[in-house]
Amino acid sequence: MIRQRTLKSIVKATGVGLHGGRKVTLVLRPAAVDTGIVFHRVDLDPPLDLPADPYAVCDTRMCSGLEQGGEKVGTVEHLMSALAGLGIDNLHVDVDAPEIPILDGSSGPFVFLLQSAGVEEQTAPKKFLRVKKAVEYREGDKWVRLEPYDGFRLTFSIVFNHPAIESTSTSVTVDFAEQSYVRDVARARTFGFMQDVESMRAVGLALGGSLDNAIVMDEYRVLNADGLRYADEFVKHKVLDAIGDLYLCNHPLLAAYSAHKAGHALNNQILRVLLEDQEAWELVTFEQDAATPPAVAHQFAPLVCAGV
Repeated sequence: MIRQRTLKSIVKATGVGLHGGRKVTLVLRPAAVDTGIVFHRVDLDPPLDLPADPYAVCDTRMCSGLEQGGEKVGTVEHLMSALAGLGIDNLHVDVDAPEIPILDGSSGPFVFLLQSAGVEEQTAPKKFLRVKKAVEYREGDKWVRLEPYDGFRLTFSIVFNHPAIESTSTSVTVDFAEQSYVRDVARARTFGFMQDVESMRAVGLALGGSLDNAIVMDEYRVLNADGLRYADEFVKHKVLDAIGDLYLCNHPLLAAYSAHKAGHALNNQILRVLLEDQEAWELVTFEQDAATPPAVAHQFAPLVCAGV
């Protein structure tokens, strides 16, 4: 049986918020079966609960955030991506600021935190959201699509008129039937341009951004002394973001995702298009090994084999 997962113990981290520039303390706590991922703004009195929910997504300009009653928790996508990558279904996320810390700009530090706490299988079967028919969302020349697939595969292409990006691979396919989230995706960092910094900060964005938590480029080149972590790190980070954005539906997808020039807003829109078509999806479990698609068995191998 493919089982739900949570953490074995509590783990804590501190960092800076990418957009607000504030120090943030993050605490990750185990949660019971069928809890889902729930964020808690513990700096508010009383604390506010913000469950992962595609219909609560707000402010998709430079990140994905959740909002309830006028209060927000932003930049959730990298943590959500790590949770999806490690197959964690149930978790309490305590945060004392309106934003999750950016750490190094990838999901790698979140993977390390989660693995340090230990991942534990629970008694109930994992619930997958299976796409039954293709759905698509377009805005001009940008588009995103979900199609039926007995596993989880993502194909992404980007277009940036910048020599540092154009010199790398600008399209990629990641299929978790064969590839590893931790090895092949998790270390890809967010990226930005020096010429955009002033305008972003004028509207309260990227106040905590630095070479320590993003790939930064001038007009011609990458400014980070250590260069790129992957030959295709720019487009890989878009895949990382998409995994986190899609996991806001609180279930792993069985689907082929493909996108061109998409971002947080389109990722959220395709989830809404999917969920609003009752004939396009279903919730499924795999309680008998014989019924489990090989790609799913590979992606969610027992923890002793998965090395987490």
